[in-house]
Amino acid sequence: MRYVLFAAAAGAVVAAALYAVTVSGRAPVSAQDFVNLQQGDSIQAGFRRAHAKGFCISGEFQASGELAAYSSAKALQPGSYPFIGRISIAGSNPTAPDLRAPVRSLALTILPDTVHQWRTAMNTPPVMAVATPEKFYQQLLAIQSNTVPQFFADHPESAHFLQWRSHYQPTQSYATERYHSINAFYLVDRQGNQQAVRWAALPLTDEAGVIADEEAADALQQEFFSRLQHGPVRFDMQFTLATAKDNPADATIPWAESNPQLSAGTIVIEQASLQQEGACNALNFDPLVLPAGFAPSADPILRARAAAYAESHRRRAREVLMQQVAGGANE
Repeated sequence: MRYVLFAAAAGAVVAAALYAVTVSGRAPVSAQDFVNLQQGDSIQAGFRRAHAKGFCISGEFQASGELAAYSSAKALQPGSYPFIGRISIAGSNPTAPDLRAPVRSLALTILPDTVHQWRTAMNTPPVMAVATPEKFYQQLLAIQSNTVPQFFADHPESAHFLQWRSHYQPTQSYATERYHSINAFYLVDRQGNQQAVRWAALPLTDEAGVIADEEAADALQQEFFSRLQHGPVRFDMQFTLATAKDNPADATIPWAESNPQLSAGTIVIEQASLQQEGACNALNFDPLVLPAGFAPSADPILRARAAAYAESHRRRAREVLMQQVAGGANE
């Protein structure tokens, strides 16, 4: 594997799009190949290659301070901090029906436009099906070729993911889903001590969503916008601490419910807007954009995610620029 690292504006380190993996003895597979596979034959110019459909959110993160002893990150010290975020569904189609998506996502940039910013991209599955980028690429190929059952049969490490999938029932609202970091990270205190963690956004309401029209492509988006008219949507940001039994570099294995758990605070979503009109549209929710007080684990999937996000962001930024140039030429 190879990848090039560069410093982000916030001082965090992210993986550039030169990340590559070797699949079954073939030539290295680059981030470009990952994104090519995700976008398919029909390119939706100006949209993300994965999780193309979504909308922007904003509000504040009310930090409890319970994690302050484990991390020097400002966002984990007691206080209220603004965020820009995005709620989305899986897939490359920006007009896909909300209710048919297999995965829902919640992404946040807490303390945007500061050196303290923390970006996190969370999804409904709590674990990955496979532990390496090589196998993840093979999984994408299996989806494309309709050979997923055989792929899982050949990869017994997918057992925990399949168990989750067999019991998962999508809710009728983005506000009542559970969103997981999936990958592990380290909290770093002021003395340099590290504690491996995973986190999840847990809904603070069990009020069922009211879907006005289940055939509407934007059914869940409409429900969420309507819900916000009656007040903010809240999630508890719950951190699970690793024990000596856990491997932070393997995202396929769930951690025991008996592990120590602490609430970092409350995500308070106050506003939502269409993604083309919101501040989230230009953001790359790279999970490796981390402030001081956080550090990535050795999970190779993290580097692959960062590289693919960077390549997707590069492509759509170029497409938006070309659209603007073409529009200017026509004026």
